[in-house]
Parts: sequence; C-alpha cells; structure tokens
Amino acid sequence: MSTRSKSRKTAVATLALLLVGGGIAYGYWTAGGSGTGTAATGTTSSVTVVQSSTVTGLAPGGTAQTLSGTFTNPNTGPVFVGTVTASIASVTKAGGAPSGTCDATDYTLSNAAMTVNAQVPAGTNVGSWSGATIAFNNKASNQDGCQGATVNLAYTVS
Repeated sequence: MSTRSKSRKTAVATLALLLVGGGIAYGYWTAGGSGTGTAATGTTSSVTVVQSSTVTGLAPGGTAQTLSGTFTNPNTGPVFVGTVTASIASVTKAGGAPSGTCDATDYTLSNAAMTVNAQVPAGTNVGSWSGATIAFNNKASNQDGCQGATVNLAYTVS
C-alpha cells in the first residue's frame, strides 16, 4: 500500500470520526440562579361538641348521670381532640317553680375533663367522648326552687 493511499485512508477515517463524534457531542452552559415561591398553610374551623346523652330526673340524693356525645367537625379532614371539658354555664329556673334559689351550686360535675386523644374525622356526629357525670347536690335544705330547672352545660375542646 502506498504512503499516499495510507495517508488518504487515515485522513478519511479521521474525518469520519470527527463527523460521527461531532454529531453526538453537545455542549452546554451552566448558570447559577435563584427564585421564590409560596406555599399556603390551611386553617381549621372549630369542632362542635354534641351531647347525645339525655339527662332527666335529677333530684336531691339521686344517682349521678353520665354525659356523653359526639362531635361535628366542619373541616375537610380530621382534627385532633385532646380533651373535652364540661362546665355548668347557667341554671334556668322553671317558670312557675316554687320560690327559692337554684344555681350551679345545686349541681356537681364529676370527671369534667374527659380525655379523648383521638383524630376526629370530618363530618357530623363523628368520634365520641364520655365520662363526666352530673348529679343534684343534696344540700339538706329546701331546694324546691330547682324543681323543673334546666342546667345549661358548656363544653370546651382542647
């Protein structure tokens, strides 16, 4: 093989490699940068405590009655409830009740802070709570003013 032929073949092979290699090679630039964005955190609406137990017939020396119920969670997802605490908000004396006073001191709440420690799903009448009791105190005096009275209970959630 002649030198010229060998040089020509080498030149053609080099050119072919450059064309093929150049066809798949690419270049790029790098650059730094920065930017901003946002993410919104949702809020929750208050959960409502719903008393489902019916308490009737409270009388001096009578048996304590259990308070229990569920929740109404208006949120789109579950919310955590740690405790439900019951309290006597007021006492409404019955119309036509005998004379005499009737107030929160005529009643006793026991175990007013009830542990729930649970996720309450979204919805109406979901989850549950119980454990507190209410009783009529026997003050060993005339309590006729409480006949037919309504004890208004308040519940808080934490």
